[in-house]
Amino acid sequence: MEARPGVDDAALGREAQAVLDANWTGSATVPAPGLYPHQWSLDSAYVAIGLARGNPERARAELANLFRGQWRTGMVPHIVFHSTANYFPGPPVWRSHECADAPNGLATSGLTQPPLQALAVWWLWRHAAADPQARAFVRHVYPLLLAQHRYLETARDLGGDGLAAIVHPWESGMDDSPAWDPPLDALPTVRYAYHREELPDRHPDNHHDRYVWLALRYRDSGYSAAYLRQEHPFAIEDPLFNAIWLASCEALAELAPVAGADPRGVLETAERIRWALTARLWDGLFYARDLRAGRLIPVATVGSFGPLLDPRMPVDRVAALVGVLESVRFMGATGYPVPSCEIRAAEFDRARYWRGPSWVNTNWLLRHAAATHQLTDLAHALEACTLRLVRQAGFRECFDPFDGSGRGCRDFSWSAALTLDLLADSVDP
Repeated sequence: MEARPGVDDAALGREAQAVLDANWTGSATVPAPGLYPHQWSLDSAYVAIGLARGNPERARAELANLFRGQWRTGMVPHIVFHSTANYFPGPPVWRSHECADAPNGLATSGLTQPPLQALAVWWLWRHAAADPQARAFVRHVYPLLLAQHRYLETARDLGGDGLAAIVHPWESGMDDSPAWDPPLDALPTVRYAYHREELPDRHPDNHHDRYVWLALRYRDSGYSAAYLRQEHPFAIEDPLFNAIWLASCEALAELAPVAGADPRGVLETAERIRWALTARLWDGLFYARDLRAGRLIPVATVGSFGPLLDPRMPVDRVAALVGVLESVRFMGATGYPVPSCEIRAAEFDRARYWRGPSWVNTNWLLRHAAATHQLTDLAHALEACTLRLVRQAGFRECFDPFDGSGRGCRDFSWSAALTLDLLADSVDP
């Protein structure tokens, strides 16, 4: 793809910043106006990454506000409710105020999401170390990040070998991925667990009913770690979740000297994750493991390439993963990579969330992984194709991998934020 003139990049950058300004509430950035009116954990980490070079003060405020919702267990909730805006499932569903571990006076969900925050803090430090407030911020947030990681080690290692298990599809960051179909299909039939008036013809038994059912079961246990280990029917070791955890462990080790901390503990955690990813999830590609069924889920998704974030992955394993990524199974057959599901899979659907469309955030993660392994051509291709998507269709939630048309909501914050980061790297890698 030919690059457009620099003036176009400048205009695109201004448009991206305008989206983030419009979605800023004064304390946090909502993912999108109307549909997602609160603060989401994973989204805020991407927003901080995108603001790291142009507005580090607001990036720090974004993360600091998120950590106001951290539970005493160390769990960082996937939603922090900062307004009275209507959203389902909202505070009346989660009832965090009934749990002693939840923060006082601030409603949150009871689930978590991939722990990208340490990588976001490292990104801030990397690009704004000269800022007088940067060191103070790292020192302030470092123990909060350690507590987040300890929570994953103590409460979520349900398989016992060093990986964190997600206990709900919403925790994955890839909510409707076909990788969750088998464990969801194994759940009891659920009818009308909730009803949305704008979808009157919805089938009375589908996966989203089961999503709510799972959340209510966990809530009714008092958000008990023992319940997750012994009874909760959905427990998945996800390669992307754990790869992000590994990358954040490496980031914490890099930040340790700034915080006056010893990096050995987080490096040991990273090594356990690294070993377990291969021992438990590798079968020619990385697949999610269903702990309740005791087997891998044979669906290849964009998450299968998440472990490329490991800077110490052996060269032959990197080559094997990149070979599949660039093949006709994924990038090789689409004009707008990376499709979120293997295009030849029966579950592939170019129009449905995480079952086919391409996303800016997973493109960004894979571009970062490619740069980590000095795969310059791949990194450039992912950067160029992602910028092409947003130039053509705007800052949409996701995109058709074949024609690049926008799907989902408009003015999506992480699409805008990561565009800013990609534009900055295209000028000053």
